Amino acid sequence: MAKQKTAFVCVDCGSEHNKWQGQCQDCGAWNTLSELRLGPASANKATPARQGYAGSVAGEVQMLANVSIEALPRRSTGFEEFDRVLGGGLVPGSAILIGGHPGAGKSTLLLQVLCRLAAQCECLYATGEESLPQIAMRAKRLGLQADTLKLCAETSLELLLGQAAKIKPKVLVVDSIQVLHSDDVSSAPGSVSQVRECAAALTRFAKETGTVLLMVGHVTKDGGLAGPKVLEHIIDCSIMLEGSSDSRYRTLRGSKNRFGAVNELGVFAMTELGLKEVKNPSAIFLNRGDVVTSGSTVMVVWEGTRPLLVEIQALVDSSGFGNPRRVAVGLEQNRLAMLLAVLHRHGGLQVGDQDVFVNVVGGVKVLETGSDLALLFAIVSSFRDRPLPEDLVVFGEVGLSGEIRPVPSGQERLQEARKHGFRRAIVPHGNAPRSDLGMTVIGVKTLAEALEAI
Repeated sequence: MAKQKTAFVCVDCGSEHNKWQGQCQDCGAWNTLSELRLGPASANKATPARQGYAGSVAGEVQMLANVSIEALPRRSTGFEEFDRVLGGGLVPGSAILIGGHPGAGKSTLLLQVLCRLAAQCECLYATGEESLPQIAMRAKRLGLQADTLKLCAETSLELLLGQAAKIKPKVLVVDSIQVLHSDDVSSAPGSVSQVRECAAALTRFAKETGTVLLMVGHVTKDGGLAGPKVLEHIIDCSIMLEGSSDSRYRTLRGSKNRFGAVNELGVFAMTELGLKEVKNPSAIFLNRGDVVTSGSTVMVVWEGTRPLLVEIQALVDSSGFGNPRRVAVGLEQNRLAMLLAVLHRHGGLQVGDQDVFVNVVGGVKVLETGSDLALLFAIVSSFRDRPLPEDLVVFGEVGLSGEIRPVPSGQERLQEARKHGFRRAIVPHGNAPRSDLGMTVIGVKTLAEALEAI
């Protein structure tokens, strides 16, 4: 009887090892190796040519100039915010992975998209977590047109591919990849081997037939996509739907996109009729109170290909313990500690014995360094208990030596601020406009100059 081959695959980096060990030799992560059964060895049957993730068998070598390039028209999802994150729409033959916490609205968003696309082309919604009556009840509750969308409840990969080959859909949704299982893999659904083989087979089918593949992925308790890291390498686009349970707004952020810009942001609002796109995200994030308070600053961040105005708040209070607290919500906590040290060294403000709490209003996560100057202004405003002007907007990167570094797309940020009624701005000297924009712009070179300007 043929011996079954096994390998141990790292969940983080996807590298294979012959035997189990505590640490991965490639990425250095601990306790990330999972057993992968490769199937029994076949000595009598000829081994067929294994297809790659791109859906092509190894063939002859071609010159790059001789490769035929066909125009791939993008298909709109019906949501401008979703199309923005995808880079302009759905590309035929692309594999897209959508992740998010339970209850974020992944299934709701995809059901709304497919009900709109089903009126234009053949679509198939394959579910393995919900029954067909449950999906029908949701579509009726949301008021969706459900007479053209085809559904199937299937968890077997082979049966699902057979249904897709018969129907030949232009758009295929799999909800979710963690519940699919292949008969060729003996491990349980959701394991490393099952997720990898099922995703590879679905991606190969999408590439060969030109079908748009949308897969729903689970997330771990840390917020990352569940499954092997190779899953993110197989697909063409990785999107995360983020949003807390106590907020009605959801943000759709792209972390990988082979057909557009990464870190693009789309904003949706969860309503009784499903997800509604927010055309002007800056307006909802700038819903400030009537009373002007200290510790609040408006900054302009750059998300993907557009500027976004966000309010940042800070609270500085005397610490009752020997170790003051540093809490950052929506910002990186290590960068907060670094900026407080810069504020002490080059700004002459000592907050070492104070508790510092910072928060980005609206649940937005700010990843760029252009928010450094606005964060320090909010901290100084709270510490001195002096409110900043309501029509003031701030952005700029702060270096360790106290210099204010310019940020990309400074002109577009100022134009977005002026469009929302801001008349004063403190920006890096390198981002100061050369022409009049209809607002007072102060360019600063150091942190000391910036503090003197306010």
